[in-house]
Amino acid sequence: MLTNHLDFRLEPRIKELYDLHKERSEKIDWGYHDFLPWDKAMDFRRVPWDESQVTLPEGLITAVETALLTEVNLPWFTSHLEQTFKGSISIIKDFVHTWTAEEDQHSNLLENYLLITRNVNPKRLHELHKQTVESGWAPDFSTPIETMAYTTLQELATMVFYNNVAKVAGQHDKDLATLLRRLAKDEILHYAFYRDIIRFHLELEPNYIYYLEKVIMNFQMPGAVMPDFKKRMKIISNEANYGPLQYFDQVLDVIVEYWGINDLRPIAPEAEQARLNILKYHDRLKKLRNRYNKVNV
Repeated sequence: MLTNHLDFRLEPRIKELYDLHKERSEKIDWGYHDFLPWDKAMDFRRVPWDESQVTLPEGLITAVETALLTEVNLPWFTSHLEQTFKGSISIIKDFVHTWTAEEDQHSNLLENYLLITRNVNPKRLHELHKQTVESGWAPDFSTPIETMAYTTLQELATMVFYNNVAKVAGQHDKDLATLLRRLAKDEILHYAFYRDIIRFHLELEPNYIYYLEKVIMNFQMPGAVMPDFKKRMKIISNEANYGPLQYFDQVLDVIVEYWGINDLRPIAPEAEQARLNILKYHDRLKKLRNRYNKVNV
């Protein structure tokens, strides 16, 4: 029989994961104030914002702004996690609280950086921030396993995004590159926690693969609710080092291999069909990637 609940037999192993996460995160504990170029700050009332003050290229600004508007959805995402894991393994709730506290700094760091460096119109940024939060975020799935799978992909994609954009940022502002890499360190720890919980469940019961199909084949970042999201992602793909090719190579391909989806042997027919569908989807994207690379050699 298929079940979409987390398996309580795994609670000791999940507690070990949580203890390891806390140990690692304490070693790199940080405050966002340490990563901001405060010497560049000016009073907007005394020195009004003007477009001539912008120093970064449009694509890079779009990338940082898009990351910010994704991070501000933290209240909605935390609410979804709280509801999803209510009555589930208690240690998961503890992790969600820790995760929220660590993620809470991210939007503050990004927003303050953009304001201090005057690379955005502060009034426009305020309007975008408010509009994005008002739009909310609600996924079209609600089971614990689906949520764990989604969060795994989301955290890995965010980590890759920050590191990739940092490579471009380093050519223009080393402070920006440093703070983006700082954010990526949080994301890799969060990703590892969710990723391994899914792996534990697949090792214990391969039929869990059934609940991963919908998430993997329909994955969208929570920032998709922000204004002009598709336009933003096209700009970022062309100018800031993160797009469909990077998603395949550094996110989807990585997780399909880590979870050992090719070697799973679920007993339930619907679970096996889900596994095959995921592999076909992965193979289709791989062929598109290879075709693109061949044309652009």
